[in-house]
Amino acid sequence: MYARAAAVTTAALLGAGALAVPAAPASARTPAAVRTADHDRPLVVAHRGASAYAPENTLAAIDKARDMGFRWVENDVQRTKDGELVIMHDDNLKRTTNVEEVFPGRAPWKVADFTAAEIARLDAGSWFSPKYAGERVPTLKQYMRRVSHNHQKLVFEFKKPELYPGIEKQGLQVLRDTGWLDKHHVKSKLVVQSFSADSVRTVHALRPDVKTGFLGTPSVADLPAYAKFSDQINSTHTSLSAPYVAAIHALKGPHGKPLEIFTWTVNDTADAVRAASFGVDGIISNAPDVVRRALEDD
Repeated sequence: MYARAAAVTTAALLGAGALAVPAAPASARTPAAVRTADHDRPLVVAHRGASAYAPENTLAAIDKARDMGFRWVENDVQRTKDGELVIMHDDNLKRTTNVEEVFPGRAPWKVADFTAAEIARLDAGSWFSPKYAGERVPTLKQYMRRVSHNHQKLVFEFKKPELYPGIEKQGLQVLRDTGWLDKHHVKSKLVVQSFSADSVRTVHALRPDVKTGFLGTPSVADLPAYAKFSDQINSTHTSLSAPYVAAIHALKGPHGKPLEIFTWTVNDTADAVRAASFGVDGIISNAPDVVRRALEDD
């Protein structure tokens, strides 16, 4: 996830000031050092899998997270030319595959310009390390089967949904087909998030029972509007303060429970301790083991 502003749709929804970095109200109450609903530490989520140690958004990355003892992983979902959902952060294939070598005449190598079969030919591991040569870009179906096999939980992100009309309905259908929209998964194993407020609202409208997260840092004044369709406000750690986290927790989301916050992307000890001291509910990290050690030692 990049620390850029949310989609233009958000500003249209809530006004031009919707994404201003908030000034905490004087009445905001500083939370306890660590605050979560059902555990005494923030959840630690492996960002794109354990992406400091294996190529991001691959099956190897979520397997690495499993081997390191992390149940929660995060991914990014985009759509191919022929309508297959695949796990990829960027909207082009250049950074994390050998697409330039395999398809040299197809610049700018956008995900949406390639079929699923073409993407399946690409090496998504060698850029990271020769150890992972031959690792593939997984389809969402393949990815969900592996997450299930690993007994993991998922922060599922619709990446750039404005490029893929209807992707929310399609993604939810894949989740249903792979067993992830039953009561057990919906209750405790799944969060669906996006930088696009419209996308989050669409997910909430299609499946009101599914836990949702908005990626951004809305102003405190605008938080009640987001709380109508989002269970989490998931902000970059550099934008946080203890009063802002307290303002989030003071509101209830669409399911009648206090709003939560997962913060990203926290990769060192100092930032992990700082985020935890604010009372965040989850910390998303490329190096989840670093965060875990920091919280254990704090």
